[in-house]
Amino acid sequence: MKISTNWLAEYVNLPETPAQIAERETVTGIEVDEIIQPSAGLKKLVVGKIMQVKSHPDADHLHVCQVDVGQEQLTQIVCGAPNVQVGQLVIVALPGARIAHNEKIKKGKFRGVESLGMLCALQEIGFDEAVVPDEYKDGIYVFPADSQAKIGEPVFEYLGMDDTILDFDITPNRADTLGMRGTAWEVAAMYDEKPHFDQPQVHESDEIANDLLTVKVADESLAPTYRVRIVKNVQVQASPLWLQRRLWNNGIKPINNVVDITNYVMLEYGQPLHAYDYDRLNSKQLIVRLAQAGEQITALNGNNYELDSQDIVIADEQRPLGLAGIMGGNESKIASSTTTVVLESGVFDSIRIRKTAQRHNLRTDASTRFEKGVDLAATAEALDKAASLLETLGSATVLNNQIVGSQAPLDPIVVQVSPKHINHVLGTDIATSEIKAIMERLGFAASGNDEQMTVTVPLRRWDISIEADIIEEVVRIYGFDKLPSTLPVGPQTVGGYNQHQQFLRRARSLMRSLGYDEAISYALTTQEKATAFSDIHQCVTKVDWPMTHDHEYLRLNLISGLLDDILYNVARKQTNLALFEQGRVFPKNDEQAVRPHEVEFIAGAVTGNIEDQNWQNSARSVDFFAVKGDVDQLLQGLNKKAQISYQATDSIAQLHPGQTALILMNEHVVGFIGTVHPGYAKKLGLPETVVFQLNLDEIEALPDKNNIYIPAAKFPAVTRDIAILVPQTVTHAALEAAIAQAGGKYLTNIKLFDIYAGKNIKSGYKSVAYDLTFQNREATLTDQLVNQHFERVKQVLQEQFGAEIR
Repeated sequence: MKISTNWLAEYVNLPETPAQIAERETVTGIEVDEIIQPSAGLKKLVVGKIMQVKSHPDADHLHVCQVDVGQEQLTQIVCGAPNVQVGQLVIVALPGARIAHNEKIKKGKFRGVESLGMLCALQEIGFDEAVVPDEYKDGIYVFPADSQAKIGEPVFEYLGMDDTILDFDITPNRADTLGMRGTAWEVAAMYDEKPHFDQPQVHESDEIANDLLTVKVADESLAPTYRVRIVKNVQVQASPLWLQRRLWNNGIKPINNVVDITNYVMLEYGQPLHAYDYDRLNSKQLIVRLAQAGEQITALNGNNYELDSQDIVIADEQRPLGLAGIMGGNESKIASSTTTVVLESGVFDSIRIRKTAQRHNLRTDASTRFEKGVDLAATAEALDKAASLLETLGSATVLNNQIVGSQAPLDPIVVQVSPKHINHVLGTDIATSEIKAIMERLGFAASGNDEQMTVTVPLRRWDISIEADIIEEVVRIYGFDKLPSTLPVGPQTVGGYNQHQQFLRRARSLMRSLGYDEAISYALTTQEKATAFSDIHQCVTKVDWPMTHDHEYLRLNLISGLLDDILYNVARKQTNLALFEQGRVFPKNDEQAVRPHEVEFIAGAVTGNIEDQNWQNSARSVDFFAVKGDVDQLLQGLNKKAQISYQATDSIAQLHPGQTALILMNEHVVGFIGTVHPGYAKKLGLPETVVFQLNLDEIEALPDKNNIYIPAAKFPAVTRDIAILVPQTVTHAALEAAIAQAGGKYLTNIKLFDIYAGKNIKSGYKSVAYDLTFQNREATLTDQLVNQHFERVKQVLQEQFGAEIR
């Protein structure tokens, strides 16, 4: 919730600066995430009046404007905006001005015509595109007639940019501060002040609202409170600038006076409202009911939604008009031709609102408030405030009486507390009179003595219901810093990691040492991503009430999340990436199982260059074998007594069939490595990427390897090179195993140093060359002994693979 300190000051005296208020509020219980000063970094932006407009002599889309900025002479500015007209009051950035992104405005020439500044759009001075009124999205901003903007004066005050905005991080239990009035009570309590509010004054006509419309609530559990007002003869037009300022400083785009008033009242009271065009209702009846399965509605955002039987809708006798508490429908929206408006104020079932918002992936300012709760006591008053503003800003006539479809009891909550118990819990000695004073500062009524106190809680604080809540209110206003500090008493234990935790930490440490950056991805994803990168069937787990449609299923792999992370970085021009994640996946062997298993995995993904270009070497892009080397080092670093091998596979659909292998330890599959399939990469918009994934639980279960120190050999080694011609289907692993078996006990190292296939090599064959190292740690090897073993190697290769010695 963004809190305008200028607006807040209308309700309560603010004795400190915005920064001090933010600091005090944070220690009182509501964190202030950010202090926003819209004008920060901007300068030399003034109000100007366009006195003359001529077409540019050498550019059809440019205009040469003579602008009065309060100086002796007019200022010439070249502008390409399509909405430039004589007589407009506009934003002028003078030479030397600083606009958004710290851009400096200089004198210049546009196709030979001098320009001494810039006529600005709101976006160019730091406004978010989402809050700019539609009529100014593609052009410069023009001050309305009611702005009272004076030529040559800085623009900041007129645009609300002189304000300081506190961004409150509202916790779910403090939804009462999702309105300016609730915030005023909160801030006033901190400073022992009393907020002051104007009560709306509605001048009703003699015409009875019930004669034009009937309201029916099918089940009061859906809408415990539902009230309506009707206003006639409305003039739909742009809102005054003061109202637009309040909205865009809170991240809401001004639309027209009717819609803007409903949003303004929501910000003031925390009570969402909605407005319907009375003449676009098919029947003169509003019904609050559950939707029928399969019903369709086109919402104000232009999207069509198929409704569920658990969705609450506002409907006439023929069709739904809106998703209650979330968003209205397009067919009954306020248009420029609207003259009669139906204003709605209600309280809806918070659980159904939340589930509907999740189901349709449609979360709005209104749904956020209804999910967390609204002030029952403010429902009728907020409706009156909107009607009063329409009367003033839209020349409307307010019909007699609110139409009441339902009304929840307005009985305040009464809590019994003991001042002695409060002090016992807090370890303090706060006087009963001071506790009463704190309650009164919060707007609570308190009576009683040292033994028992009765606290009457206003309806705007629906989060207060038990004694513990009262204790919390006392301590946060009294001051956490005033609580006595004590040391804990009792035996202390030395912390540490168990073997499983140490193993996982070692795996992560090894990945970081290999140059990978750690990422953390959501465990919930889509069904397609959850089941990708697997060659076996595993049952996926779907959550009952997902956050969004993109977070419905528990993941069965870590690769999908890493690819999302790579896409996020690539979109921001970060192309050389090596990411890893260590986390859990959630497989189920049986579809009927209630809960899945939790298995520890580690995975990596590499894209771009693994070596950048320099004066000595050219850039080297990632390939399968580079990442395979990282996997080898990781597995060696985990220090398990097991034979590591790789087996080519084409069973994983999302990986390249010619560049994918299963990873085996002691002939048991523990993971895979491969290049992402080009088709799958193109679908995602992903550059060439190599990935791997390992099952850490299975690796951890293997026995540890005992590392024995071996001193350096005293006797020299002997090397022999061998080049052979073998069929392309023969693998290096098979050749290496055969050489190791035939080489005898003195063969200490086998190194592959060349593979060639092409010219002068017959079709279907390849030339493979190895360097063999022989060494006896006890004595010097003789050529005769080395040659015996070497000849044995040749013989075995010829017999097993039909190798030709080159």
